[in-house]
Amino acid sequence: IQEGRSLFCGDYELFRLEMRIGYDGKRAVQNFTGLGNYSRYVVQSLSAFAPENEYWLYAPVHRENQQLSSMVAESRGTVSVHYPSYWLWRGMTSLWRVGGIRRTLKRDNIRLFHGLSNELPLTIHRVREVKSVVTVHDLIFLRLSHCFSLVDRLIYNYKCRYACKHADHIIAVSECTKRDIIHYYGIPADKISVIYQGCSSLYACRVGKDKRKEVMRSYRLPERYILSVGTIEERKNALAIVKALEYLPDELHFVLVGRPTAYIHQLKEFMTKAGLQDRVHFLHGIPSDDLPAIYQSAETFVYPSVYEGFGIPILEALHSGIPVVAATGSCLEEAGGEHSLYVSPHDVEGLAAAIARTQEPSLRATMIEEGLKWAQRFTQEQMACETMECYRKVLTKET
Repeated sequence: IQEGRSLFCGDYELFRLEMRIGYDGKRAVQNFTGLGNYSRYVVQSLSAFAPENEYWLYAPVHRENQQLSSMVAESRGTVSVHYPSYWLWRGMTSLWRVGGIRRTLKRDNIRLFHGLSNELPLTIHRVREVKSVVTVHDLIFLRLSHCFSLVDRLIYNYKCRYACKHADHIIAVSECTKRDIIHYYGIPADKISVIYQGCSSLYACRVGKDKRKEVMRSYRLPERYILSVGTIEERKNALAIVKALEYLPDELHFVLVGRPTAYIHQLKEFMTKAGLQDRVHFLHGIPSDDLPAIYQSAETFVYPSVYEGFGIPILEALHSGIPVVAATGSCLEEAGGEHSLYVSPHDVEGLAAAIARTQEPSLRATMIEEGLKWAQRFTQEQMACETMECYRKVLTKET
């Protein structure tokens, strides 16, 4: 590792670490939202503010992903994606990702490997040449175990426990997640750093009236609506928003953007019984370029999720200049700040009252102004600097 003074960032005076860093790129390649966005965001941020390094993403299977291709093409530093040797691992790509990748990391002279989604290759701690960092997003499979099958719970818990125990350092995406890691796995607090993610810069750019009208017309959106974004699953608690509509003016609709699961049938069943079919609109598969217009045309963003690791859609809403109403009980206050409104995820009337309050002119103006200020805390530069500081500590720590 070659070291030289690099840049100042907040409380850190960083050093240039010219090296090759490896990443678990499965999510970056295969996922188009959620963990995929996080994986691409991390590498993009580091490449922008520490371009002297080489960033290698390792993925078990090739898949066309325009978001990833654009990120690689536009990166300031060297970013590349690598797949297993076809002749050796044909039909066993999952095994390669779990264990075979160790030899690949040594061959490629990787100095540090970062698992971006709760796991690391098994026995990576035996590869002395490679230090390891893991990002843990949440332990929802333990917190809300009823939402997962027994097999999934066992697999997720085994992988995450192993990664937390054997990683040289852990990055938690929120203080809430850090507390869970300590509670469930007994990991010392000083082994965990909380590093917040930001969101795409698309949401901070104001969308022109013509574009907004085009998007509204294209997706047949109502004139007035509240918005929620996320997978349509039980944990996200969209049913509470549908129920809250009964306490809100008839002209106010609900737009829900997200991939549907079986949970959507509960929503539709209640909508039918309550006569709310015409006031609820489901959208999925929305191009990322259209989402900012959908956010900025909404009156309020509502996120009553029972449990989250952080809550990126809240940041997207704050950057979009709309008030946020979210749930208590996990980490959403960390994402939304003190000027967003919070209610119990099980309090439907309280949720409706909070949504109604966001229509009060004075409060609404304050929520928007302070929300925009709060969102500025979560930047690519801050994330890159804190992550590089984490890497530096791991690489320079005496063993």
